[in-house]
Amino acid sequence: MPIPGWAGEPQPRVDGSHEQPWHCTPFSEAARYGVELLYPFEEELRVTRWRGKVRLDADWGEPADLDLMWPPFRSFGEDYYSYQVSLDLMVPEGFAVLTQPHPRYFTDPTNTTPLAVPALIRTEWWPMMFFCIFKAPPKGVTHVFRKDEPFMSLIVVPAEPGLELEPQTEEEAAERELRARRLAASRDALAEGTRWVSTTDTVFDGTYRHMHRAAKARDRGR
Repeated sequence: MPIPGWAGEPQPRVDGSHEQPWHCTPFSEAARYGVELLYPFEEELRVTRWRGKVRLDADWGEPADLDLMWPPFRSFGEDYYSYQVSLDLMVPEGFAVLTQPHPRYFTDPTNTTPLAVPALIRTEWWPMMFFCIFKAPPKGVTHVFRKDEPFMSLIVVPAEPGLELEPQTEEEAAERELRARRLAASRDALAEGTRWVSTTDTVFDGTYRHMHRAAKARDRGR
């Protein structure tokens, strides 16, 4: 997570600072989860919508490898475009690769970050390079691909989640409610020395961050 960069500016957690994406521990953990793909080409690509169709602008020149599909980007219907990724991924049996938008999409005030469409790639029986799909930008917005900038995230997940949604038992719900009340009652002590007010008058404290560190230390000690 580059700071300064798409993760925010190096502003400390003190009164008068402006809130930054990296200030949020759950977001920071999510952003560091998995693998990011970086745009590998020297040619900058700008994607727009013109008269209802996807427009891909880049000076591609000749391909460096004649075996590559060139250019590697294509329009994909009216509302999407594709990128032939020259990458073969293999994960253990029972797992798959989940493609997702890169976290910087959600922190970009310019809206120029490409929007990758989620997909589940089952590499166990798909030993081939794959292509990824992006949603075309709305009118007046430009997606930009630049050398070495991340454009998509990959997460390895169970191929079959096998999850069933069930209601909590009365005992479970009561136990969690009791823990929540205890946490609320002790929040001032847990947040001591970490409370601050941002430039937008939003109040922050380090309760979650402190508990997160304590939980990780506990797990390491087991």
